Amino acid sequence: TRLDNGPVPSLRRALAEALGYDYYALLANPASPVNGSTPAALRGADAAPIRNAGDVIEALEGLCQRAYEQLCPDAFAAHRIPNVVAALLGKADRPTENVLSYVGRHIYPSLLRTTDEIDNLLRGLEGRFIPPGPSGAPTRGMVNVLPTGRNFYSVDPRALPSPTAWDVGKALGDALLQKYLDEEGGYPEMVGVVVWGTSAMRTHGDDIAQILYLLGVKPVWQAESRRVSGLEVIPIAELGRPRIDVTVRISGFFRDAFPNLIYLIDQAVALAAAQQEAPEDNYIVKHIREDEERRAGDASESAASVGNPALFRIFGSKPGAYGAGILGVLDERNWETVHDLAEVYTAWGGYAYSRQDFGVTARSEFRTRFGQIVIAAKNQDNREHDVFDSDDYMQYHGGMIATVRSLAGRSPRQFFGDSSDPARARVRDLQDEARRVFRSRVVNPKWMQSMQRHGYKGAFELAATVDYMFGYDATAQVIEDWMYEDVTEEYVLNPEMQEFFRQSNPWALRGIVERLLEAIQRGMWENPPPEMLEQLRQMYLELETDLEARQEAAAR
Repeated sequence: TRLDNGPVPSLRRALAEALGYDYYALLANPASPVNGSTPAALRGADAAPIRNAGDVIEALEGLCQRAYEQLCPDAFAAHRIPNVVAALLGKADRPTENVLSYVGRHIYPSLLRTTDEIDNLLRGLEGRFIPPGPSGAPTRGMVNVLPTGRNFYSVDPRALPSPTAWDVGKALGDALLQKYLDEEGGYPEMVGVVVWGTSAMRTHGDDIAQILYLLGVKPVWQAESRRVSGLEVIPIAELGRPRIDVTVRISGFFRDAFPNLIYLIDQAVALAAAQQEAPEDNYIVKHIREDEERRAGDASESAASVGNPALFRIFGSKPGAYGAGILGVLDERNWETVHDLAEVYTAWGGYAYSRQDFGVTARSEFRTRFGQIVIAAKNQDNREHDVFDSDDYMQYHGGMIATVRSLAGRSPRQFFGDSSDPARARVRDLQDEARRVFRSRVVNPKWMQSMQRHGYKGAFELAATVDYMFGYDATAQVIEDWMYEDVTEEYVLNPEMQEFFRQSNPWALRGIVERLLEAIQRGMWENPPPEMLEQLRQMYLELETDLEARQEAAAR
């Protein structure tokens, strides 16, 4: 209930508005000072002083927790809600009561049915019926996906992007362009976007909508079915900016699940390229003309295609293949420079997809397009995982950044879109996102302690997090020396963590130490404190000796 659920407002928003605050203004600028007296509901003997909007949000969070603590013992009994709200706010408030009533009727009972997951798993293993349900992220204002444990269906591919996703995609596109405009003083000519199939299912097409909007093309929906029936060009005067060229790196699952969206993007590129507009107003036209001039004096091999290679903007793995290839190279340590990583990324992703050509070899066009990218973007639609939580982020997004750096001799701007709250789509620098995740999770004592409760698997997750950090640094150069130092202090040199690793999974600790030493050896961790470097080396030798002794004992 941090986010609105359809017509039901978030609990924080209901409480804020009941106390006279503009909720979205608080979220927009947490550092802004709060003028005027603090409402009595936010004051208390142990309450922190309210100085700025961020303090108000934190106090509202406390109010939400108190409301739930008071209602949960009675299973959110409806007759208690008005009294609890009056006690919290010092007055009655119908919107807040409505939110809590919605929790009591829908959310709380659904959460109590979490045991359906195991029950239905056992039913499925017996070949019995499992009830169906919709897919999505409940933390993104989609309570309708609860209860979990159902055989979820995804979406109608022909209804993507949805009208709601179009609004979110436009907001993401505007935020990306405004950030670049403010910092670089102009519009980007080529934006690279990573698109995954799972996020398309969760959001109903936010990424696709953003791509179409950057191109200056919008979907047309059938009134009866809400399916996309075609595309319409947005006039330059209405767009208020140039048409931005876009290169898309799709995942293998997206290719398999949404071929219609591949055709839709390709159609949008062709529509934009067909406009009789000046190159300064249409970067797709500009790049096509540059390609024609270059090809006139270049006899190098191009794609064996049915369509026009100059319009190739969608690239992915070879038909039937999946992934970006980066993880294997990093795990095997089979690379020396960024050019090696770029070569792997190109070999795995240098296949073009369009309406006429579905997975043709197009490495030349791939290199041309990626060499033009000035922004490498990836969007995240929920807060249930992060950039150091999966190798896919560093493989697809980090690999794109490394490839651009290799081909163009410069790093692109690295943007990370956040639509976890669809009403407040934002774009950050990838380095800012890396710092945020590092502080909030990677070295957060609460998360580290929660991993210790999972024993062997928890230790594995800690080691995997370090691997993904290393991978993102190898590809996108986003990890700073102080981050390596903090990980060393918290994961390796912390006596409590050492004991946990030695008891639960010493191989994970050895893997972490190996990665940190490799980062030093490769110059990624540029200036490690000498005493810390020596401690890492000593730790590695101790772990090797210990693991050899274990192996010998097991053999006996």
